Formats: sequence, structure tokens, C-alpha cells
Amino acid sequence: MAQNNSNQNNGVKKQEALTKLRMASELYVLMSGFTKMPYVSCDPDTYDDQVLIFWTEEEAKQEAKKLLENKELVSIVKVENKQLLAFYSSLFAMGVNALFVSRGLEGETRIQLDEFVKRPQADKLPEGQVHVENPEFHLTALYLMQAVRRDPNAAKEEAVKELQEEMLADFQKGRYIVPVEPQKGLPVMKQKDGTIFQPVFTDAAEFAKFNREKRFQAAVVEFAKLGEILAPEAKGVMVNPMGVNVPLQIARKKKEDAKG
Repeated sequence: MAQNNSNQNNGVKKQEALTKLRMASELYVLMSGFTKMPYVSCDPDTYDDQVLIFWTEEEAKQEAKKLLENKELVSIVKVENKQLLAFYSSLFAMGVNALFVSRGLEGETRIQLDEFVKRPQADKLPEGQVHVENPEFHLTALYLMQAVRRDPNAAKEEAVKELQEEMLADFQKGRYIVPVEPQKGLPVMKQKDGTIFQPVFTDAAEFAKFNREKRFQAAVVEFAKLGEILAPEAKGVMVNPMGVNVPLQIARKKKEDAKG
């Protein structure tokens, strides 16, 4: 009987959370200062890749304080009702599958993203738009950057090395959005140390952050072709420079080399 009551209570909490996630006037999301993206964590029991959601700013501050004590650089962002659908939909491209609502509080519950939001379908995009997403790469990059920017020594740890290998393997499977400026060509980005990288993007939302002034057109390029369009002065590509900001060195190829 006690187990049945527990299941019923969990079911009620879940339904209440689902309703509030759709109807809330605002909610609060923990953002990682290391990636400029929602803070992601992998649940040790369910293995859900989740973001942390709270109903009030005060509740979010309590969790942020705990994370900051563990050297996790986080901030709090308010998401208003009119922004909710866009926010939830953006999580698919990040590889996130769950929302952990009110972690550590009485109303704590976990909601699967696909329980209340439909993933955008590539075959239903407006004419002329191309669907580009790299959720596996993006998610692994977020975990990796949260780890190594929190503690540079973590790069030597075996688990982090495995993350890096996984990220590079996922990167090579993808296709990416490359910005093109009419009459000027492909932009490059100069880093503080003088090195130059070419920006590329995992998905349309990340490209839109870079293209707020609508200066650029979008070209879709497979990983195997990135080396062919790399500027002579560029060391490689910078993936999602307005977000996770991952520099990756790739070899420049001449087109005749690629054919061979």
C-alpha cells in the first residue's frame, strides 16, 4: 500500500510539473559560465542528460550556491512564458533528453523532454531550409568544456580523455553550418593569442546567435569537406563560438588532395 501511495504521489507531482512547464509565467534555468549554455548533468541512476529548472529565483539561487561551492561556475537565467517553447525545443539540438525540476526540493521531479515537446521534424521544415543538428557532438562538447574549464588538470583524467575522444569521433560524423558573407567570403576569428580559427555551427540556433545582424548566409558542409574551405591562415575551426566555443584543429586540404 505504501508503494502504491508513493507511485500516486510521484504521478501527481509529475502532472503538476508538466502543467506548470507549459503554463508558467516564468521559470529559472541554471546556466554554465564555462559554456554559455544551460548547465548539463548526467543522472547517475537514470543516465538522463538533463538541465536544471526551478520555479523561483530563490530556489535556483540555493542550487547555484551548492554548485559554486563545488567550483561549478553557474548563473541563473529567467525564461518567460513566450520564450518557453523555443527554449524547450533548443534542448533537442543540445542532446538533452530531460528536465530535472526543483532538484533537492520537495517538489523534485524529472520530466522527459519528449513527454511534452515534439522534436522538430526535418521533413516538415519550410521550403529552402535545411535541417542541421549534431546533438551527440554538442552534448559531449558541453560535458567536456564544463570539466576542463572548471579544472584544467581534469584533462589528464581518463574519463575526460574518453570524453575528448568521443567528441572528436562525433565531430567527424557531422555536417555543419558555415557562415558566408556575400562579396567577402568566409569569416575568420582571431583569438587573444593571435591564432585564427574559422567559425562553424552545430545547428541553426547557434548560427543565429552569430548572425544577429543578418550579415551572413548559411552553407552546409560535411566534416570531410571542412578542410577544403579552411582559410590558409586558420589553424582549424571554432565550433559554436557564441556558446560552447570549442577550438578544433583540422588539416587544410587542397581540392585536388581531397579527390585523391
